[in-house]
Amino acid sequence: MSRLLSIVRDDVRALAAYHVPDASGLVKLDAMENPYQLPPELQRQLGERLGAVALNRYPVPSYAGLKAAIRHHMAIPAGFDVILGNGSDELIAIVSTACAKPGAKVLAPVPGFVMYAMSAQLAGMDYIGVPLRADFSLDREAMLAVIRAQRPAITYLAYPNNPTGNLFDLDDMLAIIREVGDTGLVIVDEAYQPFAGTSFLPQLPHHPNVVLMRTVSKLGLAGIRLGYMSASNELLAEFDKVRPPYNVNVLTEAAVEFVLEHASVIDAQAEAICAERSQLLQSLAELPEVECFPSAANFVLLRIQRPGLTGTDVFQRLLQHRVLVKNVGKMHTLLEDCLRVTVSTPQENAVFMSALHSSLMS
Repeated sequence: MSRLLSIVRDDVRALAAYHVPDASGLVKLDAMENPYQLPPELQRQLGERLGAVALNRYPVPSYAGLKAAIRHHMAIPAGFDVILGNGSDELIAIVSTACAKPGAKVLAPVPGFVMYAMSAQLAGMDYIGVPLRADFSLDREAMLAVIRAQRPAITYLAYPNNPTGNLFDLDDMLAIIREVGDTGLVIVDEAYQPFAGTSFLPQLPHHPNVVLMRTVSKLGLAGIRLGYMSASNELLAEFDKVRPPYNVNVLTEAAVEFVLEHASVIDAQAEAICAERSQLLQSLAELPEVECFPSAANFVLLRIQRPGLTGTDVFQRLLQHRVLVKNVGKMHTLLEDCLRVTVSTPQENAVFMSALHSSLMS
C-alpha cells in the first residue's frame, strides 16, 4: 500500500484533511451558521417547490434564472454577470486553477480564511501570508512591499475578515488594489456582507482587477452550498472555462430561487443576528477575564486573558457544558488564547454566556 500511496503528491500526503467536529447534542457555535430556519409555511411551500424539480435531468449549466435572481436581489451592478459555485470554496478553487501559471503567487493577510492557502497549494501556487497588525488591521506598507517585490497573481482581501471579524480600512484596500494594477487580481471576499452594513460592490465597476465573491451560506442556507462571484465579463468568461459544467445541483438552484423570492425573511433574520451581536459584545465587555474585539460579521472573536487560564482550557470547559465554539488559538500567533463564537439566538447566546461564566471561574 505504501508504494501505491506514493503516486499521491508528497505535499498532499502531508496535509491534514479539513476537520469538521461532531456537534451532536451540543449548542453549535463554531461555524458561523444562521441559527434561524424558514417559517413553517415557507418550509411547506419550499417542499412543494423541491418536490416538483426534475431530478432525472441534469441542471441547465447556464443557470440563467438563478443568476438573474441573484443579480436582481443582490444588486449586482448593471452590465456585470455572476458565476456560481458549490460554496465559496469551489469559487476559490476555480480562480486558483485558472491563474496557476508556473511560479504564480497568492497573497493574503494572515490570519485569514484557511482555504486561500490550501487552494493555492493544491493548484501548485506559492502562498505568501502577510501578518495583520496587532489590532487586526491591514499592514498596508507590508502588503504593498510584497506586491511590488512578488507581483502576486491573486491577492485576497476578506471584507469582513475571518476569523477576526473586522472590516479592513477602505483606503488601505484601495491602495492595495491600485498597486496590484493590471498584473494580478484582487479577490474581495464578502462572505459576511449581510452583517457588515457596508459592501465593496458599488466600487466594482471602477476596478477591473477586482473579483467580488460572496456566499449565501451565512444567510441561513449553509446546507445547500452556493457561492457566487462577480467581475468583468472578460474575466468571468475565462473562469467559466474551468468551472465544472454541472457544479450547482437542481435542488440548490430551486431552493435559492425560492428563498430569494422571500428575501425579506432572511433580511429580517440578518437584522436579528446583528442585534444579538451587539448584545453579546456588550455582555462580553463586562467580563474582565475576556478581551473582545469589534465584529462586522455574524461571529465574535474573544481572547481569554485570565492568568493561568488558556483559550484551550476554556474551549474544553465549554465542551463540558455542551457548547461548541471554534478554538482559533493555534491558527496564528496573533490569535493566541482566542476563541471564535457564532452569534446565535437569544436563548443559545444566553446558554453560551452562562457556560463561559462557569468556564472562567472553575
